[in-house]
Amino acid sequence: MVNADLLPSLLFKINENQIALEAAVMELSNWVEQRGSADVADNVRGALEAIDRNEEFISMSLAILLAPE
Repeated sequence: MVNADLLPSLLFKINENQIALEAAVMELSNWVEQRGSADVADNVRGALEAIDRNEEFISMSLAILLAPE
């Protein structure tokens, strides 16, 4: 199945996008905090913790999927 070979690469690219979005949102939360909305910034950072918690598992899984057989 040729399409099955695309899945690991697709997941890798989706993960890259997720990490980039995390960084962008973190920058925005820092900007918001600098303008006096510490509560909002803390809420955003709290939501981003899910990405941090899952990042190691996702990276390890992608490494397995991308490893040559």
